[in-house]
Amino acid sequence: MKISILLPYKENFSPEYPGAVSLFVYETSKISKYKKSITVFGNTNYSKKFDISYRNIELKKSILSSQTRNYVNKFIKLEREINSSIIEIHNRPSYVHILKDQNKNKIYTLFFHNDPLSMEGSKTIDQRKQLLKTCYKIIFNSSWSKKRFLEGLENKFINSNKLLIFYQSAKKQNSNILKSKKKWITFVGKLNKAKGYDVFAKSIVKILDKHREWKAIVIGDEKREKIPLVHGNAKILGFKKHSDVLKIFQKTSITVACSRWEEPFGRTSLEASANGCAVIITNKGGLPETVTNAKILNKLNIKNLTKTINYLIKNNKYRKSLQSLSIKNFYLTHKFISSLIDNYRSEKLNINKTYFLRKRKKSLRILHVTNFNERLDGRLFFNTGRRINNGFIRLGHSVLGFSDRDIQKYYKSFRDLKGSKILNDKLKKTCYNYKPDLIVAGHADLLSKDQIQELKEENPNTKFAQWFLDPLNKKGPDYERNKNRILDKIELMDASFITTSPSALNFLPKNSRNFFIPNPGDHSFETLNNFSKSCNIDVFFALSHGVHRGVLKSGKTDDRVTFLNKLQTLTPDIKFDIYGINKVQPIWADHYFKTISNAKMGLNLSRGEAIKYYSSDRITQIVGNGLVCLIDEKTKYRDFFSDNEMVFYKNESDLSEKILKISKDEKLRKRIGKNGKIKYMKFFNSTNVADFIINKTLNTESKKKYFWHN
Repeated sequence: MKISILLPYKENFSPEYPGAVSLFVYETSKISKYKKSITVFGNTNYSKKFDISYRNIELKKSILSSQTRNYVNKFIKLEREINSSIIEIHNRPSYVHILKDQNKNKIYTLFFHNDPLSMEGSKTIDQRKQLLKTCYKIIFNSSWSKKRFLEGLENKFINSNKLLIFYQSAKKQNSNILKSKKKWITFVGKLNKAKGYDVFAKSIVKILDKHREWKAIVIGDEKREKIPLVHGNAKILGFKKHSDVLKIFQKTSITVACSRWEEPFGRTSLEASANGCAVIITNKGGLPETVTNAKILNKLNIKNLTKTINYLIKNNKYRKSLQSLSIKNFYLTHKFISSLIDNYRSEKLNINKTYFLRKRKKSLRILHVTNFNERLDGRLFFNTGRRINNGFIRLGHSVLGFSDRDIQKYYKSFRDLKGSKILNDKLKKTCYNYKPDLIVAGHADLLSKDQIQELKEENPNTKFAQWFLDPLNKKGPDYERNKNRILDKIELMDASFITTSPSALNFLPKNSRNFFIPNPGDHSFETLNNFSKSCNIDVFFALSHGVHRGVLKSGKTDDRVTFLNKLQTLTPDIKFDIYGINKVQPIWADHYFKTISNAKMGLNLSRGEAIKYYSSDRITQIVGNGLVCLIDEKTKYRDFFSDNEMVFYKNESDLSEKILKISKDEKLRKRIGKNGKIKYMKFFNSTNVADFIINKTLNTESKKKYFWHN
């Protein structure tokens, strides 16, 4: 893992004449936990450099080509030797556009230190859209700068997860420094009108005439403007080394940073505050964000500035209180800002292994993408997606349900016949707004692999999982189609969950993490206790030709019909209540529950040949409501349940005998029904299944031991 930092061209990475960007990079990099992995690239003529890894980009003057492009191209050649994982570009959005064209697969982070709308490469809306698309993160030095970047951009183009604010930083002094304060009033910066120096120069003369024991110290220069300041108690020192400026701040009582332009961030006020000065600033740009306690001028003129300085001089107690609060409340230290930068690096590099361990102590944001069947008017409300959803909520997590089939149905058009384009675009925007920690997809076939890959790249701390309920045995229905559905996005998933034992399937990739989950029961859905009452029907069974169709297909039959006909022939005196065959339509929702409430036993019969652990979700409705569950022993459910909790059969004849026995023994029927429900709802409930999905996806440990998983 390596990190390359590209400075602006001619930004002196030198203690002799450093720019604000160089100081920021140096102070945060030298204490970074990635210090040994960082290389700074720049261009300077100074021989002395800051003492971290640095490579100077030597350039020859050329009238035939752009120095900016030459500078970036030379950087690309040098950076290839390092082959960094992250390239951080400071204050030059134009560099990102050049780099993108030549190094498309690199990860770029752009730091803004100035107004984005004043810089080449970010002035136009289209340029800023491109930066949002290209950069992994865009980092601003103030909230004001971020707002400027967003001017004119529609919300649909903004992924707020990419936009961060990392303020400039300074070394915080000990409060003991307040004892060494002198009667100094300091101005540091360019001596021009933009910085408000003309107002300061006239104001300070009035102050020094009135308060002769006070002195003014001016640090800075300006070749293009000449603003006179002549007074016996005013010293104009010109440019001073950064270390010398800090020493002066340590003795200064009052510092003035009275910019009249919208300054993105003021280093003068920041460092003055960190050194316990009483700071006067104007309400311009990001200046108010640099200090926690200051005197703020809403209007800059000689009268207001003179009045404010005079007030601080005369009110000794208030001035000292302001100085004390400046240090006490100062938090923008090099260590604090460096840790923020390192956190984003760790996030991208997936090095921060404790991220989800910390998050698990709090509420996760879970985006649950599955078919919630809103368009079917509650007919399919009692489905597995809602059961799992309930489990997530009971665990205390924030859950946003994203009903993919409803969205696809409602939004499809002639331009998008399947509705897949709008579905994937809506998913992207939802992630931008909701910022999920975990995205769980259930049978979400129309989600594109490209869209998931993009979301993973932009949100590296977001984990992805999928669950799948349909049969996966070779002799079962729609085998090839179902196999392709589960495999389609499996490589992009942190974990996959199926209702068939992975050990029974030979097509799952070895490098993917696949887990069995039972069909979850839910205490709010499975509310019947048939074992506690007398029932009139012996055996209940219902099938359908597709849950979304809702009615039978004419002329369609399957192996279950043959099984049922034979079973009824073998067991003529048993009262069967069967739906979905012989022109008796399937039943749903409340009608379904009212019907099974009168049944002693439920036949858990799935299409195709039985395979290890597979069952349709009818098992939850049978066992969970206290019916005796009749299940094929080839499902291997004896791994979980005893003969005192479920009834296992070998074939139609064996099942017929067991049905006859139970139908004649109410005590036995009630005992098996009760024991089965107690165990199923204790271990196979939706909260446990949801917890299992979360922990296996995040690869975190749970205090729970899952009954179905060693």
